[in-house]
Amino acid sequence: MKVAIIGGGAAGFFAAFSVKAHYPNAEVVLYEKTSKLLAKVKISGGGRCNVTHACFKNSELVKFYPRGSKQLKKTFEQFSTQDTVNWFENRGVELKTEQDNRMFPVTDDSQTIIDLFLREARESSIRVNMKQSISNIESAGELFKLKIEDKELIYDKVIVATGGSPKLEGFEWLKKLGHEIDAPVPSLFTFNMPKEPIKMLMGISVEKATVKVLGTKLEQSGPLLITHWGMSGPAILKTSAWGAKVLNDLSYDFQVQINWANQSETEFRETIEEFISSKKLLKNLCPIKIPQRLWEFLLEKSDLSLEKPWLELGKKGLNKLVNTLTNDQYKVDGKTTFKEEFVTAGGLSLSGVDFNTMQSRKLPGLYFAGEVLNVDGVTGGFNFQAAWSTGFVAGKLLN
Repeated sequence: MKVAIIGGGAAGFFAAFSVKAHYPNAEVVLYEKTSKLLAKVKISGGGRCNVTHACFKNSELVKFYPRGSKQLKKTFEQFSTQDTVNWFENRGVELKTEQDNRMFPVTDDSQTIIDLFLREARESSIRVNMKQSISNIESAGELFKLKIEDKELIYDKVIVATGGSPKLEGFEWLKKLGHEIDAPVPSLFTFNMPKEPIKMLMGISVEKATVKVLGTKLEQSGPLLITHWGMSGPAILKTSAWGAKVLNDLSYDFQVQINWANQSETEFRETIEEFISSKKLLKNLCPIKIPQRLWEFLLEKSDLSLEKPWLELGKKGLNKLVNTLTNDQYKVDGKTTFKEEFVTAGGLSLSGVDFNTMQSRKLPGLYFAGEVLNVDGVTGGFNFQAAWSTGFVAGKLLN
């Protein structure tokens, strides 16, 4: 059996390994159109590779996918987070779990994963062809005809793992095969705030803040990072993932509300009751867990003197402070997507794929894996887990 795999990323390699595990005698050829293999693996997690997330219950795991959660449950039943951990550890790559449940190789180096994949491909006799772009796929009876530059090659099965595309044109060739495409929009991105002075605090992070996009139902909590262009961190990235379509429709022009206290206004008033009688200066006594520079910034934003004692705050000053800490607002104008690490919402419509097998419902013998599908997870290792699971199931080549 001859199997072509299109795409030299995480899902493509894992699909290739799965084919070889299930059909050791199959001839497997992997095609990558660029000169780089596993590009996202290389840069993921700041170059450490966030392999997966320590969520071992499938019913909980699927909740981290804004798109594809229902369908992925079938896939995770065949290849789970635990299977991922076992697969890597059985090949000598031990994983560690960090405080936020993200899982990395103990080496803290993505090259460990790349070296493993390249070694596994060599040992499994998987042919890897780089700088080879597939310009056309045609079904020829029960076979597939692939056009590569000026050559036409025949394969029994084809697995498509080409990743996401920021533009609809990137999916045109799949449309020609009869598949529906959901228009791609960015999914994981940071919020640009060109006119907001909070950018002066770049590099400061808070352990937990609640982010709301005003005028929508979008609300997420988690760590938040202030950057030189605006705001990032898991709270922002989760908001961008769940709100991918909504924020695109708003042309990335909206107001965001930050609740630094993570409490309702009423609860927060109760929290600071004990501070009101203190003789300490406002700047020296912060009622919530945030960095000192941010606390001083928020006091100034509330028009409150850093040198004022708490007991002289008065009702008006107290109301200002409560409003800033629970209902702080910023104007977002634009987004920043990390080009090599971009994740898209959109892609191959899920109705066209059987997630029990990852086979096309339109063309038997054609399979899909990874971000080419309209599947995406929030930040934290979930997109890689979807790549491993869909790649593994696709590689079973079940009808």
